[in-house]
Amino acid sequence: MLRRDSFSAVQWLLLAVFTVYCLLPLWWVVTTMFKDNGQLFSTFGLWFSSPSHFADNLNALFTRDDGIFSRWLLNSVIYAGATALGSMMVSAMAGYAFSKFDFAGKRAIFTTILATIMVPSTALALPIFLLMQKTGLLNTYWAVILPGLVNPFGLYLMRLFWDAGFPKELMEAARIDGAREGTIFWNLGMPLVRGGLVTVGLFAFVGAWNNFFLPLVVVNRSELFPLTLGLSVWNQTSASSGREPIYTVIVLGSLISILPLVIAFLSLGRYWQGGLASGAVKG
Repeated sequence: MLRRDSFSAVQWLLLAVFTVYCLLPLWWVVTTMFKDNGQLFSTFGLWFSSPSHFADNLNALFTRDDGIFSRWLLNSVIYAGATALGSMMVSAMAGYAFSKFDFAGKRAIFTTILATIMVPSTALALPIFLLMQKTGLLNTYWAVILPGLVNPFGLYLMRLFWDAGFPKELMEAARIDGAREGTIFWNLGMPLVRGGLVTVGLFAFVGAWNNFFLPLVVVNRSELFPLTLGLSVWNQTSASSGREPIYTVIVLGSLISILPLVIAFLSLGRYWQGGLASGAVKG
């Protein structure tokens, strides 16, 4: 009993240390957004200072450069939302095809698609740039959205969900009853793999929301920047241009930028957690 209690105490201690390690940077961000630049370097970093400059930082965030932060926020919503929805649909349809149909080269094609997961995104930057340049899509929303619609990992997950959640017997019974392929897919299959759709969509949303390198390559107009790129540009140019640094304003913008992700995980958690469990059991 003593050894078990001692081991439990060690576990709780390690968990507490890990929790503090994860939450400490977030706490620093929360305290920093109430300071100005002078207080940032002259006060204790993990506690609030007086007087508070939160209202000044918030006003500067949404009014600087003619309020372009609001445009960046909208751009991030458009990029992440469109990428998530598109990735869900493409992964669902491709996973359905690989799960329920037999065709020549099926295994080789599926293996090749999965192998692309090993290719680093930086290696694809130049081909994507050249492709967007040839098609005239540079400096458009499509240049950021279209590359994110192809999601090999999402395809793999959705194939697992189709295998586990939609048996071929049900599909064959629907065909015997005269149901069309589109009806089988949308009305019968899709509700049964809802957990997988949410899982793929949420991961695609987070990946697109945090995407920095692709927008950096394919857009150079500030009104098309997402939050990640816009805040980085502010951080690099505010001091070098001779203007007063805005470190605390950027920290506040960074905190606001993660709120949609927190909301998405909290509101959709029961779906994607169950979806991951289903995929793990099948895998």
